[in-house]
Amino acid sequence: MSGSRDAKAVVKNADMSDEMQTSAVESAIQAMDKYNIEKDIAAYIKKDFDQKYGPTWHCIVGRNYGSYVTHETKHFIYFYLGQIAVLLYKSG
Repeated sequence: MSGSRDAKAVVKNADMSDEMQTSAVESAIQAMDKYNIEKDIAAYIKKDFDQKYGPTWHCIVGRNYGSYVTHETKHFIYFYLGQIAVLLYKSG
């Protein structure tokens, strides 16, 4: 996903510390620089957050989807990076 560094991150909804939000956006930028397939981008972000903040994180990446999830308090973010939406949350 070339050009992700130039894409502006727009947080739509978050229940997460500012530090974690920044980390989520940085992780997404790294993933999009490395991978072109949405599934691979999601896997990269999920594994990064499992390592940094402990399991169990879930990540959905794409252009067109609906969602309704239950998450642990202070462990949820939904943001856009360019045209790509990222939903990242901890549950379980």
